Amino acid sequence: MNNTNPMTGDYPTFTANGDDGTAETFGLDLERFYIQAQNLRFWILGIIALGLLAGLLATLLSTELYRSTARIEISRVTQNVTEAEPIELEGRSGDIQYFTTQYELLESRFLAQRVADAGNLARDEQFLAAYGLNLDGDVRESRIERLLRANVQIDPVPNSNLVDIRFSSPDSQVAADLANLWAQEFLDANYEKRFGANAEAREFLEGQIEELRERLAVSEKELIDYANANEIVILVTGSGEEGGSETATSTLVGAELVSLNNALAVATTQRIAAESALRAGTRNEAGAAAAASLRNRLAEAQSQLAELRSKFGPGYPEIKAKEAEIASLRQALSGESSIDNQDAQAAFRKASLEEQQLRSRLNQVKNSFLGQQNQSIQYGILKREVDTNRQLYEALLQRFKELEAAGAGKNNMTLIDAAEPAGAPYAPSLIRNLLIGLVIALLLAIALVYLRETMDRTIRDPNDVRRRLGLAPIGLIPRVETDDIVSELEQRSSEISEAYAAARTNLAFLTPNGAPKTLMLTSTRPNEGKSISAVALARSFTQLGKKVLLIDADLRHSGLSDFIGIEADPNHGLSAVLSGNNGELQSAIVQVAPHGFDLLPTGHKPPNPVELLASDRLAEVIRQAGEHYDHILVDGAPVLGLADALEVSKAVEGVLYVVESNGVNIRAIENAISRLKSANAHVFGALVTKLDERNSTYGYGYGYGYGYGYGDDDATDAARS
Repeated sequence: MNNTNPMTGDYPTFTANGDDGTAETFGLDLERFYIQAQNLRFWILGIIALGLLAGLLATLLSTELYRSTARIEISRVTQNVTEAEPIELEGRSGDIQYFTTQYELLESRFLAQRVADAGNLARDEQFLAAYGLNLDGDVRESRIERLLRANVQIDPVPNSNLVDIRFSSPDSQVAADLANLWAQEFLDANYEKRFGANAEAREFLEGQIEELRERLAVSEKELIDYANANEIVILVTGSGEEGGSETATSTLVGAELVSLNNALAVATTQRIAAESALRAGTRNEAGAAAAASLRNRLAEAQSQLAELRSKFGPGYPEIKAKEAEIASLRQALSGESSIDNQDAQAAFRKASLEEQQLRSRLNQVKNSFLGQQNQSIQYGILKREVDTNRQLYEALLQRFKELEAAGAGKNNMTLIDAAEPAGAPYAPSLIRNLLIGLVIALLLAIALVYLRETMDRTIRDPNDVRRRLGLAPIGLIPRVETDDIVSELEQRSSEISEAYAAARTNLAFLTPNGAPKTLMLTSTRPNEGKSISAVALARSFTQLGKKVLLIDADLRHSGLSDFIGIEADPNHGLSAVLSGNNGELQSAIVQVAPHGFDLLPTGHKPPNPVELLASDRLAEVIRQAGEHYDHILVDGAPVLGLADALEVSKAVEGVLYVVESNGVNIRAIENAISRLKSANAHVFGALVTKLDERNSTYGYGYGYGYGYGYGDDDATDAARS
């Protein structure tokens, strides 16, 4: 049976001797772990001995601990949707979330601080003595909180709403007291959380109401003082929302002006009617009735006179009497007309006089009103302030009454059993500690063997570059234990310089025309030696008389200029060239005289590095540079997490992948190379850096252990592929 090892991807086997003495292959190579355990046997025995010794020492040195338990009940909070029956707001998932929250609160630092403050533990001599704290000095509250949280244990009772609060202490009485105090503070905190807001709100509203009451009294006094000072008498309260006009019309002057205006209109109408009657000679109703009566009597007397004359002669006494009566009636009718004319004139004079007096008074009141109208603007402002303060005061007072009516409710958590002092300690236990020490030691030993054999997912054997990654090792670079790597590169006889020279030689076999003209160096993550390798290879090509341009294409985080010790203008660089700002390519290139190659720095850090690198401008820049340089090396950004290297790979012939030995997880390297290949990048090979004594068991270490022939063969194979 063949099984693939998920950690390595290979097909490991374990062997057993058959009847003929040959090795039989099985699915798991336990022999590797057995050999590793044999190699680590002294470590394993030491770990076991230390585990047993630790268990013994833990028993001898541990302080006897007492444990007391307080039990509380936690019920769900219900809400009365109807008066008939409370219903639960949420289902089982809500219950789990609610109770989990309460368990976390029981173990929280917040509750530990409440317990410390409520019990005044920083001054409690019994508590301080139980835990060996300084009785004379000040004990920091944070230390007490950590001590409390380390000794409390929350154990929910399965299938119930009960929770046990266990507290451990060297003093049995302290353990019982703290368990009870912990339970009580939790219950109080829950009660305050549910109903404490009402009390705080009432207290806050009391202060606000008192402040508004004083503000309302002040604004009302200012309004009254202003009205008295300006003799403003309000008859009807006006809102004043239309400016000052409505307030003005509601004053005594405004009311008088309205009354006078109405009276003047009536007087004017009466004067016009009297004048019309006078000019038309129209009698009044009483005069007209009297005149009509006289004319009727006159007509009747004339009729009687005519009848008498037809019967009697002129000298007849009754005829003379009727003539005298007729003369008297005519005289009375003439006098009546004169009286009517005098009444009409008197009525006209009276109406005119009333109109004049009313008009004069109206003008006086109107002047007073116009003066008071300007004052009413300020009055309206003061009135609105009074109304606003009164509305706010009434609203807060209503809210305060509602909060008082709401009152407080019942706590949904209850103390069931109070803790009592324990009769005997529960710890330490020698057998248990020895077993724990032995089990931990065995687990550590197994973990040590397993980790040493399988969990090291870094590149230890440079041959894994070909076997696991499918890449040819172009060069094997040793680790240099110095801070000045540049000085090591400048020494041609140094190990690192020779290693990069070998890598440069191997690059010559990658294409039929020699080393690639345009090549990008990238890695899985930062600090794998990518930039150092770019500088070293550029120097190595320069030593062959090649004209080399090094492009710093890590637009996000570039330290290449600082590494080689030059000061680059941030306004001139690759980002400026790609964005079309601040000159052409040649003006952005910097000559690095100590190393012999030219550098195109990054320039300023753009906000959109991926967009700049993804444009066709980068390929055009590399093409233009290719007209003047023999080799163009591009120091790209790391692959994982970024798309910068993928975009740059489209503008060059291929990629040289830098891998840090003993550093990067091989799965991350595989993912990064997979991303490059998915972007159609041509990965020529890998440059393994920072090899040290950990790689010596595989034939690679210091000195020339990396070997030239090994790299040459692999490079040749890569060129052929």
